[in-house]
Amino acid sequence: MSLDDSDRELVVAELGRDPTSAEEALFENLWSEHCAYRSSRPLLSAFESESDDVVIGPGDDAAVVELPSADADSTYITMGIESHNHPSYVDPYDGAATGVGGIVRDTLSMGAYPIALADSLYFGGFDREHSRYLLEGVVEGIADYGNSIGVPTVTGSTQFHEDYEGNPLVNVACVGLLPAERLITAEAQEPGNKLLLVGNSTGRDGLGGASFASEDLGEDAETEDRPAVQVGDPYTEKLLIEANEELVDGQLVESARDLGAAGLGGASSELVAKGELGADIELGRVHQREPNMNAMEILLAESQERMVYEVRPENVEAVSEIAEKYDLGCTVIGDVTDGNYVCEFEGETVVDVPAEFLGDGAPMNDLPSEAPTQPERDLPDADVREAFEAVVGSPNCASKSWVYRQYDHEVQTRTSVLPGDDSAVLAIRRAELGLAFSSGANPNWTTTAPYDGSRAVALENATNLAAKGATPLAAVDCLNGGNPEKPDVYGGFKGIVDGLADMCSELDVPVVGGNVSLYNDSPSGPIPPTPTLAMTGTTEEYDAPPTELTGDGTLLLVGEPAAELGGSEYLAQVGGSDRFPTLPENASERLATLRDVVTGDAALAVHDVSDGGLAVTLAEMVSDDAGATVSLDDVDAHESLFSELPGRAVVETTDPDAVVEAFDGVAPVTELGQANDSGTLQIDADGEGLRYTADEIAELRNVLVRELE
Repeated sequence: MSLDDSDRELVVAELGRDPTSAEEALFENLWSEHCAYRSSRPLLSAFESESDDVVIGPGDDAAVVELPSADADSTYITMGIESHNHPSYVDPYDGAATGVGGIVRDTLSMGAYPIALADSLYFGGFDREHSRYLLEGVVEGIADYGNSIGVPTVTGSTQFHEDYEGNPLVNVACVGLLPAERLITAEAQEPGNKLLLVGNSTGRDGLGGASFASEDLGEDAETEDRPAVQVGDPYTEKLLIEANEELVDGQLVESARDLGAAGLGGASSELVAKGELGADIELGRVHQREPNMNAMEILLAESQERMVYEVRPENVEAVSEIAEKYDLGCTVIGDVTDGNYVCEFEGETVVDVPAEFLGDGAPMNDLPSEAPTQPERDLPDADVREAFEAVVGSPNCASKSWVYRQYDHEVQTRTSVLPGDDSAVLAIRRAELGLAFSSGANPNWTTTAPYDGSRAVALENATNLAAKGATPLAAVDCLNGGNPEKPDVYGGFKGIVDGLADMCSELDVPVVGGNVSLYNDSPSGPIPPTPTLAMTGTTEEYDAPPTELTGDGTLLLVGEPAAELGGSEYLAQVGGSDRFPTLPENASERLATLRDVVTGDAALAVHDVSDGGLAVTLAEMVSDDAGATVSLDDVDAHESLFSELPGRAVVETTDPDAVVEAFDGVAPVTELGQANDSGTLQIDADGEGLRYTADEIAELRNVLVRELE
């Protein structure tokens, strides 16, 4: 990419001269879609980001939220999410690994220690060799990096859809933990303070990564764009994590910023711009690992495991000593000033621009859009047994244990509810509460109906938390779309933004930060509009009822017994079309009631209804030790088994009357049958009896292992 002519005219008018080559490259990257959100920022005001618990909302490296606590000493968590989509197509291992590294360093920038990761991954059809190649590389990259730095990957999602064939998505979220007194920000504080670059040396890897992420992938991207992909070093990242702990504990840092998109130029200019200040930087002081690097390369290289710190002059020596202790590079590269953002190299001024203009001067795009329409109802005449086996055994509904068993999800000893459940739960002992964590989206939903499908994504994540007895605290989003210059693509993107914002508002969940990734387009076409949401919630307990049946209770379905099939895995498998299900109007009340039921003594097992519908929910609840007998004779079998209307759950309880009473006037409750010790799922539906042992269900759901090992 190069700086657009109209943008260049704005720069010339502001500077009163032609920009230098280094300035032009800086503007090209920092005014790119990836950094400036030129097509999405006008839409993001739809999100509500404030609440009594929100300490720092959108705009910093990560959001900061206060945990509820009876203790006088406040405990905060940080929440952040980012995408590494284009890099993960070009180089799935390093692309995914460096995505983990970047979101972890965003956490460090706030003074927090990273305690949990979530990965939401989206690939083309699982039957395609290239999709499996990307899946294996991405999972290996996340596992190797996360495991090496000692941060558990505790939750997430893995989806397959043909429209990701030319452009997979890798969205990674991170939660950090800190006491209130450790909080720092990415906002420069005072002229005269020093700017220190700490971490890995700078090379030429990742050059132009921000602009690379702001254009469609070409047919030759895997070879031509490889220099734009960063290379990670998790062992240096681990040293940086521990060094950051000491720096913050010693109160040696005034502000901090991770070097991500646009490298040193992006991080240092954004740091001072947020403080309405400037900087004088000597690029020749930057510690480098390659010879003969020029000013533009030093400014824009996205070499990993680097942080820029604002430090008082009297603390520079102490910071240098800690960096040396951890064998990290450390260089004083310049000063915070009250003037322009200025960079010098070999005695020449190569950059001299107002920092705020560089960071916030990009004009917004006013793009045309076409509102999407929902499909008409055209259902196939499918056999229930064949449909059950196709849906339960589909890659989207199959067990994802092949993915998460590669992650160390118990390091740091906080994970009390493990991956594979509706949501993870972490024991936050300092605040004496559990922190539930869920992340994901469903492209079938948002392809069928971007607005309602996105509302459903928010409701689904909140239901995951409620199934563990947790009350939503806050959320961050990663909004992925295709080329916004295509009106139909931009219309779908607007739909997911508005849908996510509306349901989060309805559920009283502030969206405190996020990321936008557009131009996820390739010769194969645009991706589905994909609103990944990562949501946290709190519960008084560290544990929760399991998803697996105990065999001792009555099975109840909380919510509508049947609904439309639009967006379902059922239609993806057997063909046909339908409108997306109508979502409940009292979603917040339903989830509050579900939380009350889940935390009661009578609840033995709970599992939400989502991907694959009730069929998959029941299949996932059966084990060798417990089964169930279920009757669905009074409803349409297909709509009952396979609708993916969210906000519903199956509850195994010893007191069904109490559950019915709790939901009186809130949501319908249907008795499905009884749990038992048979280890078999028996469903009477549409005049046909379906019977599967736990082993037979496991074999159906084991498709990833069968194909990948």
